[in-house]
Amino acid sequence: MRPLLAVSTAIDQLNEKIGYVCNLLVLLACLLSAGNAMIRYAFDYSSNGWLEAQWYMFAILVMFGASYTFKRNEHVRVEIFYLYLSERGQLWLDMICTLFFLIPACLLLAYLSWPFFMQSYSIGEVSGNAGGLVRWPIKFVIPAGFVMLALQGVSEVIKRIAALRGQLTIDARYERPTQ
Repeated sequence: MRPLLAVSTAIDQLNEKIGYVCNLLVLLACLLSAGNAMIRYAFDYSSNGWLEAQWYMFAILVMFGASYTFKRNEHVRVEIFYLYLSERGQLWLDMICTLFFLIPACLLLAYLSWPFFMQSYSIGEVSGNAGGLVRWPIKFVIPAGFVMLALQGVSEVIKRIAALRGQLTIDARYERPTQ
């Protein structure tokens, strides 16, 4: 179990770093948006590249922020039955839903979005707007984001198995394993 917990910790650390970058992107997107608006009103000048950069930051924030949010247990959960389960029952429900719904759905979406990225990459797609940005890098974010969410799902399953075996407890607020 220790090697699996080491893998789980590595995935958690990676998603923690991604979450930090996403937090910075929120600030950067706000600054870019405010700067773009001020320049547009003060100097009657705007750039499609700046506007698209805001969109790109938002896309990165959503796609990679999902795995960070899942790691911190701050995702949306329908708790109708969950609240009535024992702690052990909650661990089982989390594990089963992650294994049979989240991970397969994420891997399927990553697989289906890969050709979308590859087509864009192969033709060197660029925005049709004057001053727009290259499109293929942001299209890569779609399959990569789903893969990261699936990896975090693997980490959560490992932690649930360890908790069910009594090898660690999980802090329900932040999903931080404690030994």
